[in-house]
Amino acid sequence: MTADTTAIDALHRQLEAMRPQLVRFAQLQLRNAALAEDAVQDALIAVLEKPERFAGQSSLRTYVTGILKFKIIDNLRATTRERQIETADDQSEDDAIDALFHADGHTREQPLAWGDPDRTLEQKDFFAVLEVCLDKLPAKTARIFMMREWLDLETDEICKELAISTSNAWVLLYRARMRLRECLDLNWFGKRQAG
Repeated sequence: MTADTTAIDALHRQLEAMRPQLVRFAQLQLRNAALAEDAVQDALIAVLEKPERFAGQSSLRTYVTGILKFKIIDNLRATTRERQIETADDQSEDDAIDALFHADGHTREQPLAWGDPDRTLEQKDFFAVLEVCLDKLPAKTARIFMMREWLDLETDEICKELAISTSNAWVLLYRARMRLRECLDLNWFGKRQAG
């Protein structure tokens, strides 16, 4: 077995280990298991066909996720059918968000100090907690958040893809951010300060 074969085998094992998380991310965006599998497969093939393009300037996961991100964007842009997003306001969700603010719009409690963001983002456990927090969001709210913050899609493009108004998109993004902030405060940053 040559060094090149050993390196390719190791790369293949690493890619296979991250496959379930990549599929889960793609399914959140594409809302279709078959399309998600295809996007992940295309991303993995792109890495395996030209492994020399991975320069090691980031982690392999970051590199593969970047490729997958563009595969998902290509798929979203290629989709000609319109998808509807339910926009009916859930009163309990509104009440929960309203409880975070005074009548004058200021927050009831200041957010907890989150420490050094760069160091926190480097921690693998943070992303596990973030993923759990995203899973707790309503699926459509999580999807629009990921489209904006992870896929870096413009608001107009998101609105066109989801057939919603700009104001509706901003409301959903606001709700997602508030829920994620609350979840991370409780499950990550609160834990870290107590520890």
